[in-house]
Order: sequence, then C-alpha cells, then structure tokens
Amino acid sequence: MIIDSRRYSGACPCGREHVMETRLAVVEAGCLGRLDRYLEEAGLTGRRAAVYDRNTYRAKGLVRPRADQEIILDPEGLHANEKATGEVLAQLEPGVRLLMAVGSGTIHDITRYCAKERGIPFVACPTAASVDGFCSTVSAMTWGGFKKTLPGVAPVLVLADLEVIREAPLALALSGAGDVLGKYTALADWRIAHALAGEFLCPRIEGLTRKAVEEVHGCCRDIPRKDPAAFERLTYGLLLSGLAMQMMGNSRPASGSEHHVSHLIEMEPEPLGVRSDALHGEKVGVGAALVSGVYHALAGMEDISQRVRPYPPLTPREAKELFGERLSPSILQENQTDCMTGVTPEQLAEKWGEIRSIIQDIPTREELESLYREIGAKTTLADLGVKETLLPRLLDHSPLVRNRMTLMRIRRMIE
Repeated sequence: MIIDSRRYSGACPCGREHVMETRLAVVEAGCLGRLDRYLEEAGLTGRRAAVYDRNTYRAKGLVRPRADQEIILDPEGLHANEKATGEVLAQLEPGVRLLMAVGSGTIHDITRYCAKERGIPFVACPTAASVDGFCSTVSAMTWGGFKKTLPGVAPVLVLADLEVIREAPLALALSGAGDVLGKYTALADWRIAHALAGEFLCPRIEGLTRKAVEEVHGCCRDIPRKDPAAFERLTYGLLLSGLAMQMMGNSRPASGSEHHVSHLIEMEPEPLGVRSDALHGEKVGVGAALVSGVYHALAGMEDISQRVRPYPPLTPREAKELFGERLSPSILQENQTDCMTGVTPEQLAEKWGEIRSIIQDIPTREELESLYREIGAKTTLADLGVKETLLPRLLDHSPLVRNRMTLMRIRRMIE
C-alpha cells in the first residue's frame, strides 16, 4: 500500500490551503530493503544518519537502512525530552543532510525535533504500530517535566515495513489501536468546540481522522492473532491520523480529553501521587473509555440552564494545590489565555441540545471496555497501575494540562 499524501495538499472547501510535507508513505512488507529507491522517488539525497534505541537496533526481522552514521540511544528511561534530544544533537556529525528515525513513537519525536533544530528533512521508519504521530509536524515532548507539543518537522518519506511491525510485541500494536480509538472522544471535543465557540473545523480533516478510526475499529479484533491484513489496516489508520494532524498543523483532530488524562498521568504531579509504566496508547484508550462515561452521563441531562455558572479560571493557588510546585508554573503559563474566555452560561445552555447530539456518536464506556477486553488491551486504571480511587481527580485536573476546549473543560461550568 502506497499513500501519496500530496493529494491532500492544496486549496480546501474549508477555506484554507493545506500544505503536506510528507510526499510518500509506504506500508508494505520489506520496504526498508528498498530504501534507496524510495529516497530517490522522494528527492532526498546527501549524508544520512539513523537514530535507534538499542532494542530496536536488534529488532527481529529489521533490515537496518543504510546510513553514514548510526546513533543508538539507551532505551532505559528513554523519553522524548531535552536530555535525549541533546544527546542526539551532540553526536550528530557535520555534513549530515538527512535524519532517519528507526523505532516507535519516542524515537520519532526525538528525531523530528532534532531535524527541526538542524533544518534538515527526516524519514520515518516505524518499527511498531504503536502511536499515530509518525506523520505529525509536532513533537510530543516532556520538557522540564511538563508534557507539551513542540515544533518538529513532518517526515518527507514514511517506510512502514510490515514484516518488522508484525514481529513487534503485541502490546505495541494494541497501544496503537488505543491511540486511534481515542479519536472518538477527540473528534467529539473538536465538534463541540466548533458548535459552542465557532472554533475552526475542516470537514475534510475530520473525515480523514474518522476514516482512520473506522479502519482500526474494523481490524482490531484480528490484531491478537497477528493477521497481516489487520496490521496493514492498523498501520494505515495510524498514518492517516498523522496526515490529518499534518493537514491541520497541530494535534487538534487527534487529541482531546482522553489524551489529557494520559498526559496528566505521564507528568506525575506530586499531589496526585500517580505513576504508570503503561504505553501512551494504552493510557489514551483507557482515558477514552473513562471520558466517554462522563460525556454520556452529561448527555443524560436534557436541560442544564439551572446548573450552569461562569467558567472558573485557574488560579495560582489552585494550580499549586492540584499540580504541585514543580508543574504549577508551566500549568499557569499554559492556561494564561484561557480558551474558555468569552463562553457564557447562556451560550452553553443554548447549545446543549447540539452538544448532546454530538455525544451520541461516541461509543459508550461499556462498549469500549468490552472491545478492549476482547482484544486483550488494557481496560481500567488498575490495568495501568493507577489507583481507581484517583479517578475523580484525574477527570477534574486533566483538562487543565492543555489549553484546548473540550467538553471535560466545559464541564467546569456545570454544577
């Protein structure tokens, strides 16, 4: 399967012109062995460096792409942060004109950030179908302990070798499925923000993301038995989601309240006392089910006119109490120009019927959890290593980690 992503470029009925940096995405067995051919097709030349971690470097079935330099990172405690990017930039030899990321999501975020810093293109070589960010223009980083997105570059070329991807641990593929199934709530959040506050929404981007969700939902039951067609559809769905983000220029189509739950856990705020070694997509999948439960409960209220109040902005005292000394400065900075400014109780009450209708398109918490159990994916907070008693605080605090309008953030207006 070859995706010519250039067909998504150009003028759009939404009124914007979408610019795609990714020229070609190849999803087929053995494509890494044909690297030079695809580099030529994409117009990429010059000295190249490949970035791995040690586990990926020895991955079963991996044909390591030919490179003038190989940078191999220690996987122990490896995160997409200032330490890892500093290590890559320090090792990068003069004259390198192309960076290749060979690995899963963390290696890609590190590499795309370094490519942006050096002003050179990069090629994505995913070795597991674990996340949807391979085609993204932004790097999901933990900077100073705070989870945030930083500028990166989209890959000019993607080579997703299905022989390698199918050999990766099953948990990685289930993580990828969770990341995409989380779009059910992310898309609902986007549509709600559009309905309530007129936030820009491109139907073409929304449709591309929904297509990714449909692909993954349709194949995920066959993932545990390593069905080749299921892995092709899963990888295709992950790349589509990334291309939608690239069209948008940010993660809005793919990241909503469910991702904020995951980000809060990953930030490990001291007052919450939470920590999890679960994969990003595993946390997103569980987050989507939890958020769905809240959204459907809210939709059960036909009239909220007597229960709405003005939006309560985050105060410095509240930030310190909820997130602790280490994170509160970043949280306050993130919320400085609050996305909810100008939204009135009257607006919310008036739009509530439309919001309730949007919620009906989200599978229920029970439906999502049943699917997760069927395919062997993590289903509950306990599965993530997080105490179930923390659920109310996770739901209350998580909307504040990102200044993005979601129903979970809007919920702060409902008593």
